[in-house]
This record gives sequence, C-alpha cells and structure tokens, in this order.
Amino acid sequence: MRLLERMRKEWFMIGIVLAIAGAKLEPSIGVNGGPLKPEITVSYIAVATIFFNSGLSLKTEELTSALVHIKLHLFIQIFTLAFFPATIWLFLQLLSITPINEWLLKGLQTVGCMPPPVSSAVILTKAVGGNEAAAIFNSAFGSFLGIVITPLLLLLFLGSSSSVPFTSVFSQLFMTVVVPLIIGQIVRRYVKDWLERKKPPLGAASSSVLLLIIYTTFCDTFSNPSIDLDTVSLVLVLFIRIPMLKIVFAGHEHLSLISVPLLIYHPVQILLGSVLVPTIKSWMVSRQKILSSSEHHVVLSYRE
Repeated sequence: MRLLERMRKEWFMIGIVLAIAGAKLEPSIGVNGGPLKPEITVSYIAVATIFFNSGLSLKTEELTSALVHIKLHLFIQIFTLAFFPATIWLFLQLLSITPINEWLLKGLQTVGCMPPPVSSAVILTKAVGGNEAAAIFNSAFGSFLGIVITPLLLLLFLGSSSSVPFTSVFSQLFMTVVVPLIIGQIVRRYVKDWLERKKPPLGAASSSVLLLIIYTTFCDTFSNPSIDLDTVSLVLVLFIRIPMLKIVFAGHEHLSLISVPLLIYHPVQILLGSVLVPTIKSWMVSRQKILSSSEHHVVLSYRE
C-alpha cells in the first residue's frame, strides 16, 4: 500500500520515465509526420489545452492583478532577454578554450537568446505553488517579444540572424496561448460554481498533456541522425541549460551542430524542473510560514 501511495504521489515523474523509455524504443511514432502528428497535436492542440485549463482554473482577478506587477515583468524580461544572453556570451568565451566544438558554442548562444518556454514554464510554476498568472503573462509576452528581439540578439552576438516568419509565429502564439486563455476565462464565468464544488483535476490534465510534449520531444532527439558528437562536447552541452523556445534555422551548413542544444534543451529543462519541484515547493511553504509568522507578530505588537 505504501508503494502504491508513493507511486500515486510521484505519478508525473514515473510518467516522464515511461515517456522517455517509449521514445527511445520507438521514436518514429512521435516525430513530425509520424502517427501522432506532433506538428498538430503538440504544436497546437497540446499547448492550447494547457492554456485553456489555465484560463479555466485561474480567477479573473488573479489574472488582472498579475498585469499590474510592472516591476516583476520588467525584471523577468530584462533578465531573460538582456542579462542572460550577455552572461552566456561571457561564459562561452571561457568555454571556447575547452575541446567543445565551436558550433555547439554557437548553438548554446542561440539557445541563450531565446525567449522563456511557454507550456512547461506555466505547469512547473503551478506545480511549486508559484504565481501562475504571472508565469502565463511573462511566457506569452516574452514569446511575442522574442519574435523581434531574438534575431537582433543573434545578430549582436553571432554576427548573423535567422529569418523568423514573423506573421506565422505571431499568429501561432496568439491562437495557441492568448485565444485558449480567453476562452477558458469565458467558460469559467458559466461553470465557476461547478468548478469550485467539484474541483476537477485540471492541473493533472495539463501535466498529462505535458507528458505528450515530453514524449514527442524525446522522439525528435532520439530519431535525429545528425547528432554525431564527441563525448566531451555532448557532456558539456548537457550540463549547460538555458531558457528558449524552438526556432527554425534553415540553410546553414552547420545546422545540425547548432541545433543540438535546441534539441536537448526541452527534455533536460523539463526533467530538471520536475526534479526541483519538491525542493522549491517546500522552500516556498517554509518561506510563507515565516512571512505569516512575521505578520502575526507585527499585528500583536501593534495591538499591544
């Protein structure tokens, strides 16, 4: 019984292991053009489902209050799209003296110039009890900013930029993030009482969708024949993780090497984030207790 309870509690981590194992055994199922059609089911339906669930579960006042946290949003966007790319550039100057392939370094700089992740960032923030509304806003806003800022950063740090299909990327983000979120909020107005009474497992549903994303991401990684690296380079890349969204580069002779950090980022980011969830969650709970205790003492002191 104790083992079953433990398995129920850690079902998401078990699901990650099974998803990775399944992707390793038969990656052709989850690659683009395969039976699962991830170019549709993941890129559109899965991400839209996650944000619809967020819109359905979040109180409207929580979303509106998140919008006024200007300092928080400025900090996140400046850290992600300015401080982080510059820090990565300085760090890669040190790595350039190691045996790591120079085009992998360029790939790492490319990843460092990307906006924050969308679906996984929201789910992991919710899992630790963080500010989901702020995570939704900054993920979406950062993605829209990245359409313009990322090519400029690549031009600054690498001397070249990718050709980003602005209209198609913007429309995809709008249709898979903004529209489902708004629809979720509209539906919530009509089923609010039912949601509060029944408390459906919307978080678990979003996590299940994330498992599909993990599976298809690893299918892409395992099925890519162009990843042919020396051990030192691969290990170094695996241990250097940075925020990004996948972006397509075309027509470059070193495309496969530049793409490696992009391919392995998402799996490692999800795994590392999932492993850190219990630690960060317990830290947040203890921090909240300390703050509550401090506020209680202030109130008692004021009354005295």
